[in-house]
Amino acid sequence: MNAVSKYQLISPEAYLLSENDSTSGVKYEYVDGQVYAMAGASREHNIIAGNFFLSLGTHLKGSPCRVFQSDMKVGIRSLKKEHFYYPDIQVSCIKEKDRYYNTSPCLIVEVLSDSTARIDRHEKFIIYKTLPSLQEYILCSQNIPLVELYRRRTAWNAESYQLGQTFTLESIELEINVDTLYDYD
Repeated sequence: MNAVSKYQLISPEAYLLSENDSTSGVKYEYVDGQVYAMAGASREHNIIAGNFFLSLGTHLKGSPCRVFQSDMKVGIRSLKKEHFYYPDIQVSCIKEKDRYYNTSPCLIVEVLSDSTARIDRHEKFIIYKTLPSLQEYILCSQNIPLVELYRRRTAWNAESYQLGQTFTLESIELEINVDTLYDYD
């Protein structure tokens, strides 16, 4: 008797067909044939992501770059595997071809929660780094005012910033003060 697989794998095409324009309100990420439901976000998570999005959007207005919130996927084909993730924020400075996902972001931001920190730090970071267009990856803690910035230019070595400090996003030539992101009032 053959063992039955615990997980039923689906094709990227079937995933995209079910995910795009879905009215269920639930978003799923796709990792090489498997789909994973995304959890809701906390108030702090939303404030940090919103403040980051606002700063980026204001700065990029009138430029060829576009900033996207967590409803736009990033599609990645690496090592003959396909992934579709919903980063909290991404910036793409080229005209993307698909309506539902980008393939060439230059900047990706993830706001860490207790349930996503390990995946954002490891699994997603490894896959995101395979994107030739990606220049910077940012992790923002939702529990304490801490921004971790990783750059391709520095071989993805971490830079950390706290309240009172400013960091520069080289990919889009923008300085951001950490206090701006963690303004909870």
